[in-house]
Amino acid sequence: MKTLSLRKLAQKIKFQRENLGYTQSELGKLTNINRIMIGRIEKETYTPSIEQLEAISKTLAFDPTEMFVNDNSNNSFVALRSETLGEQEQKGVETLFSMMLAIRKQIQLRSSFINEEK
Repeated sequence: MKTLSLRKLAQKIKFQRENLGYTQSELGKLTNINRIMIGRIEKETYTPSIEQLEAISKTLAFDPTEMFVNDNSNNSFVALRSETLGEQEQKGVETLFSMMLAIRKQIQLRSSFINEEK
């Protein structure tokens, strides 16, 4: 199963933010995410929601699917609830993430075709 790597995400956000010359406050204003939450993401103490991840990745121009890594452990966590899941819930989350990644790839493909037509 693929899971969100908080370390990879934190490093990417901080690197891209600094590379673009944004402060945490400026990034917060651009994404409508509180600057404190941006700081917590960069310190790996907060897991952003899917909407927050999308807003940050769009603003900082990186692919959010690259922040997911293979995790073969049996102790899965839900980013929004931060608690251990039962087997049935775990299968549901795996399906949800797979669907999310597939939709993200479709959006990228559609976007590239639209850009080619212009």
